[in-house]
Amino acid sequence: MADRAGPEDGPGRTMRIAVVVLVAASGAVETISFTALDHVFAGVMTSNLALLGMAIGRARGAGAAAALLALAGFGAGAGLVAWVTHGRTGVATHWPGRVMACLLGEAVLLAVGAGVWAAAGGAPAGVTRDVLQGGAALAMGGQAAAMVAAGRAASPTTYLTGTLAAYIVHGVGRARPDGWVPARLGALIVGAAATMGLRRAAPPWAGVLPFALVTAAALIAAGPLLRHRAAGGHRA
Repeated sequence: MADRAGPEDGPGRTMRIAVVVLVAASGAVETISFTALDHVFAGVMTSNLALLGMAIGRARGAGAAAALLALAGFGAGAGLVAWVTHGRTGVATHWPGRVMACLLGEAVLLAVGAGVWAAAGGAPAGVTRDVLQGGAALAMGGQAAAMVAAGRAASPTTYLTGTLAAYIVHGVGRARPDGWVPARLGALIVGAAATMGLRRAAPPWAGVLPFALVTAAALIAAGPLLRHRAAGGHRA
């Protein structure tokens, strides 16, 4: 099937698939973060702000510190990617080269995290747990900012509350609602479920799945970028 933009100049099929795979990666990271890294989220900062407020209200310093670490990591990742991709305009056909470079950097970060996770036997504690938590938030912040920088060829992959609300509001009464929104929502569930199952069956290997999914998404998205460059595209 040809990878063409949609009727409203939206992303082609290949880019949509890459987004779905990145959402699955987010589900995988969130599962590890919430179940094993101090019960905070790596990419859902709305929830972490609420968790921070609850920790303050209960006078729980450890809970507040965990939420602050996740917020700081996410902010640092988003800020770094914003600096790297500054000045690049997203198009509907592919992700810019700098966005791809940021995703590869995320994959490397997740690979290192997977190694640390495995070395800890899938049950990190103390400083190791804090380092992994900060790294997971850094990765999700970078991924979120990369999708913003990618513009029309991307969609949110780390937070889907707004996506769900928009789908309900704009989908009511439409003859053909956007089928890719349920695909993204389902991918989040699948990524989380697969990671949880892997944690139970082979705990040291659970950290590999987020790395594998981000790498797969980058490889899928590389095709349109390479075709654009082969066609003589500039500033990709």
